[in-house]
Amino acid sequence: MKLHIVPARTGFTWVRLGTRTFLRQPLALAGLFFMFMALVTVLALVPVVGSVVALVLVPAATLGIMAASREADAGRFPMPSLLLTGFRADRQRTRTLLTLGLIYAVAVTVVLGLAALVGGDPASAPPPPADADPTELARDALLGGGLWLAMLLYLPIGMAFWHAPALTHWHGIGPAQSLFYSVMACWANKGAMLAYMAGWVFMFMASSVVLSLMAALLGPALLGVILYPMVLLMASLFHASVYFTYRDSFQTDDTPADTAAT
Repeated sequence: MKLHIVPARTGFTWVRLGTRTFLRQPLALAGLFFMFMALVTVLALVPVVGSVVALVLVPAATLGIMAASREADAGRFPMPSLLLTGFRADRQRTRTLLTLGLIYAVAVTVVLGLAALVGGDPASAPPPPADADPTELARDALLGGGLWLAMLLYLPIGMAFWHAPALTHWHGIGPAQSLFYSVMACWANKGAMLAYMAGWVFMFMASSVVLSLMAALLGPALLGVILYPMVLLMASLFHASVYFTYRDSFQTDDTPADTAAT
């Protein structure tokens, strides 16, 4: 395995490939993402421990959705069991994936703690008045120092964990090596990654325009009904494209095979 440098325009290709793959199996890929979000919601009901467990499972869920995208891209139906891909491998790779999850949980907890110190704890803030302007609330949230600090500190974490789950599972690389190679791949292909993110920003902005038009036609009440499903749908569409960023960032002598039966 070695790093593969791609042109910046490849980032837009990743967006297109992810969208095409999702449209091939929209119910299956959206269903897998919804299953993970439902699990996170249930875990969030457990004080303290539930949130930590949810963070630990993020790398495994990322791997599962990448495996599902790989199946859909190959013309096969992605089964729900693919969400457990990381836990169906040999014991060493499963342990490595859980180690990544623990590192991720600690890193995100530290970032959120530092952001809370700068911007204050949102949970302790008084609720906004009923007649508050949503635009002003959004502006105040964006201008908060804690939010920008969290985004800045999360950037290297996101780079480190972008490819790490796939590298540990499909190539048997240890936690430290996978995090290092992931950062190197993101940095070496920073042009493509920036184009990739720009493409998705455009997609999300376009979806917000559609929602605004629907609000004007259908009214705020109906918009509230479809807003959350629409956000989850766009998020699952985005996650369907992550596999292609990994696939094109690394070269192997032969295609890596899943260690678990599919």
